Amino acid sequence: MGGTHRGELLAISDLHVAYQENREIVERLRPGSDDDWLIVAGDVGELFADIEWALGLLSERFAKVIWSPGNHELWSHPKDPEKSRGVRRYQALVDMCRAKGIVTPEDPYPVWEGIGGPLTIAPLFLLYDYSFRLEGLETKEAALAHAHEAGVVCTDEHFLHPEPYATLDAWCRARVKETEARLEACDPELRTVLINHWPLTRLPTRVLRYPDFALWCGTELSADWHVRFRAETVVYGHLHIPRTTVEDGVRFQEVSVGYPREWKRHGLLPEDPLRRVLPVPVS
Repeated sequence: MGGTHRGELLAISDLHVAYQENREIVERLRPGSDDDWLIVAGDVGELFADIEWALGLLSERFAKVIWSPGNHELWSHPKDPEKSRGVRRYQALVDMCRAKGIVTPEDPYPVWEGIGGPLTIAPLFLLYDYSFRLEGLETKEAALAHAHEAGVVCTDEHFLHPEPYATLDAWCRARVKETEARLEACDPELRTVLINHWPLTRLPTRVLRYPDFALWCGTELSADWHVRFRAETVVYGHLHIPRTTVEDGVRFQEVSVGYPREWKRHGLLPEDPLRRVLPVPVS
């Protein structure tokens, strides 16, 4: 199927360009052909100028860049001259991306017409709602208390603000509702590539070294979306555990780079950290 161009659909996430070593990785990224598309699944950086630099550079090199935000892009960092918070910060990022021709979760979903297509490429922005709780912890409050006692608390609790929503989980529920409607309106004849910074299902978080951290890793509200919305592949990041798994016959690709201390320690970063989504890699 497909084949109107011969490029590849590639993916990467968690570039964290505040680190010089990771900034150098971004500077080295190149497409294999003029037709290659690139998915950037969040956590480019914290400062608006850094995010703009990295996405701008990639948009000049790849035929199309598709971006889904992570938690770090949404931070209101005290060192950032851009002082917008919550929804206003997200909208500022969307506006910046649109000015560079980058596809965001607010834009029409493009259709991949290359090898393996046609497929709807859907960048999502869902956040999390503290529903990935440890067994026996029935409420958000109990789960957060347990995490604090364990000393496992995401920095989002200090830097990620939900305005005008009262809480992050309220913002998450609003994003889920809006995104669900958009996916339901997609061409039912086409399979999809679903892109979200946070995992769409709980399963990828089962291998976390600190299980309490799952609280900040997604929502149970999207647990069946890979089946319901005909996913060929789900692309995500956030966990800094790059791997490919299969759920209900659907490939889930975690495509993060992560912090230098992580990829240096494990020697995981190849010369080319881009992960191929389409054509489907042959194992």
